[in-house]
Amino acid sequence: MSFAQKEFGWNEGAVRKGQHELRTGIECLDAVNQRGRKKAEEKLPKLLSDIKEIVDSESQIDATFRTNQLYTRLSAEEVRKQLVIQKGYREEALPTAKTIGLKLNQLGYQLRTVLKSKPEKKFPKQTLSLKD
Repeated sequence: MSFAQKEFGWNEGAVRKGQHELRTGIECLDAVNQRGRKKAEEKLPKLLSDIKEIVDSESQIDATFRTNQLYTRLSAEEVRKQLVIQKGYREEALPTAKTIGLKLNQLGYQLRTVLKSKPEKKFPKQTLSLKD
């Protein structure tokens, strides 16, 4: 174990990289930004515009006009199905419904559940009372 490892708590790989940089005079970059999974829109460049086309026909603006949010009645799962049916995407190539839901939020859409018709409240019948 080297002095730098003991003193600074560096691992052996970091020390070896530093020695190499000193010896060659070239700074080694890690390319951390190139690691990990690519975004869905990088793999499928037209995905966001296709989602927008499908959802625009089923969306509405906030009824109170307090926000610029758009509400859609389509679920993320339904948008995924429509991408396969209307736009010809392959099922395996598409991201999950959860990812599509995140993309909908990024595009400014809020998912809103469809309100089903509510049954009328039953009020007791008022009877006329005869007062003497």
